[in-house]
Amino acid sequence: MNPTIFKSYDVRGVYPSELSDDVAYGIGRCFVALLQAGGSGAAARTTVAVARDMRPSGKNLCDAFARGATESGADVVDIGMVSTDALYFAVGKYAFDGGVMITASHNPAEYNGMKFTRSQAQAISLDTGLATIRDRLVADDLPPACATAGTISERDVLDDFARHCLSFVDRAKIKPLRIAVDAGNGMAGATVPHVFKTLPCDLVPLYFELDGRFPNHPASPIEPENMIDLQAAVRKHQCDLGVAFDGDADRMFIVDEKSGLIDGSTVTALVALNTLKKHPGAKILYNLICSRSVPELIARAGGVPVRSRVGHSIIKAVMREQDIVFGGEHSGHFYFRDNWYADSGMIALLQCLELFSEAGKPVSEAIAPIDTRFRSGEINSRVADVPAKLREIEERYSDGQIDHLDGVTIGYPQWWMNVRPSNTEPLLRLNVEGDTEALMERHREEALALIRS
Repeated sequence: MNPTIFKSYDVRGVYPSELSDDVAYGIGRCFVALLQAGGSGAAARTTVAVARDMRPSGKNLCDAFARGATESGADVVDIGMVSTDALYFAVGKYAFDGGVMITASHNPAEYNGMKFTRSQAQAISLDTGLATIRDRLVADDLPPACATAGTISERDVLDDFARHCLSFVDRAKIKPLRIAVDAGNGMAGATVPHVFKTLPCDLVPLYFELDGRFPNHPASPIEPENMIDLQAAVRKHQCDLGVAFDGDADRMFIVDEKSGLIDGSTVTALVALNTLKKHPGAKILYNLICSRSVPELIARAGGVPVRSRVGHSIIKAVMREQDIVFGGEHSGHFYFRDNWYADSGMIALLQCLELFSEAGKPVSEAIAPIDTRFRSGEINSRVADVPAKLREIEERYSDGQIDHLDGVTIGYPQWWMNVRPSNTEPLLRLNVEGDTEALMERHREEALALIRS
């Protein structure tokens, strides 16, 4: 087994050369042992939910994982092809001891992977269990098979999932908006029809056919080139807005009625605003890559902004510790306390639709007071010595306000930037924001020249 398929927050690799059926079987055996060692299901039989996206290799990996899990004594509930946020929902709603989603999210078709949770949809990362599974597999140290193997059953969760998502909004407030939806041949093609069948919206569907070969474009809407078809559909059909989901449909991105891209920072601000209407004075989390406009809006709306490092396992832990109602990331992940602190692009979309409906004006006008700054987006650069380069950056900008919450953040009155290392590669990730486009561009180029020198 190639141990590098174990990433910070999941397993990801090419099928079958890196992530094979045999590896999935071993992961199933070790995952159940991990849950039992942590107390989940120790007093009774452990129950694990397993789901998959539409990739051709998903069924084989799902079956292999289930075989390993049942041989370790767990009962496996197969919830079929669903989105990742539907898997999180199922683990929380039905009180399963853990769950595994077979997906490689936005990666190309030859990849597959796994995302893991404990009970209550608590994310499992390298630090909280994945390293243990990895090390057992590397050492060929599978736990002993249980004398009585577990069972495999099936359960359809999508109607319950739809009702749960809709519970976050007042359906009566949502107007008959025309919405172009690009599922990217991913799992939104299955979840969107379930959620929207009771809403008055007029959908213009793009690529709803489940096809893990991604015949139209990669299911990675954070890349602007993958939004072109959605933008064209919004213009052609005179839509009120458009939305695109990634492959496993846990992230979503919006375009306005003019087909203008709305980034994750602005969506975080929108959902925060809608959340504070329902939970006045609540704490709202944002990661430190989000626009300065986000904490400013939270404070103006009477909320308490909480700044966080990047990464879903970190954010979910902070939200649990501080009872935070909502958290958002620049990358299109949106987390909800009443969703077991897990992320859901669908719930975030519904919140935005409620807000846009109440605003009674075009989406571009609704977001204009929020989205007033200019952002570079995340730019990756390969460097020879990451710590040395970070020290060099700090020295160059020593007159700025510097903090080390996640990498190095350097702030000035009219612009700021963050440079943080990748968890898995010798890369530095740069984000720059300026009060004007010229400021952002000037400091972006200046920082890139320094990083790449």
